[in-house]
Amino acid sequence: MPRIVDLTLTMRPGMRGVDWRPHSTTAEQGWNTTMLELYSHAGTHCDAPRHFLDDGPTLETLALEKCVGPALVARLAHLPPRALISVADLGPLADRIGPFSRLLLHSGWSTHVDLPDYRSHFPRVSLELAEWLAAKPIALLGVEPPSVADVNDKAEVTAVHQALLRAGVVIVEGLTNLDQLRRNQVTFVALPLKLEGGDGSPVRAIAIED
Repeated sequence: MPRIVDLTLTMRPGMRGVDWRPHSTTAEQGWNTTMLELYSHAGTHCDAPRHFLDDGPTLETLALEKCVGPALVARLAHLPPRALISVADLGPLADRIGPFSRLLLHSGWSTHVDLPDYRSHFPRVSLELAEWLAAKPIALLGVEPPSVADVNDKAEVTAVHQALLRAGVVIVEGLTNLDQLRRNQVTFVALPLKLEGGDGSPVRAIAIED
């Protein structure tokens, strides 16, 4: 049997950009339903090009074949907080990355999700690495922090996102449990909601190990 590892943060009220309330109950209407309020980049989510490009494609046009398939796992948990991840940090794995590759960066940062430094001190993708991946171009880049770049540095977060999104790279942010993966190549799945005009969407991300 294939081994499935859930790489998705559990959403809950109080998480940044997440809230919900009962809409109906079995006692009153005969069934339970909930009214959800979700920020488009809450929890484990993917970015559409429209997120940083006014003329970029939106979610409903996303090529789903980029979101499903083999993915390489780069082990980077040794990097310190606020490290800029370079091509050199990928080591020998860099030689295996080519057109339409999928790459997951295991930084271990998801363990900080409930800590004050989660959005401020995470290891992030350097512009050098973003441009190198865009030049391949890869299909998908997945990271554990809430962003591929420093959300408190507008120039950095814009440059890194635009480099990847202009090349059609699907960005998945907020992954977790990458430390549970036993192999350095897995089948990765992260499908967004089909939102017309969408700039991003929560996803249910999983890895399958045969």
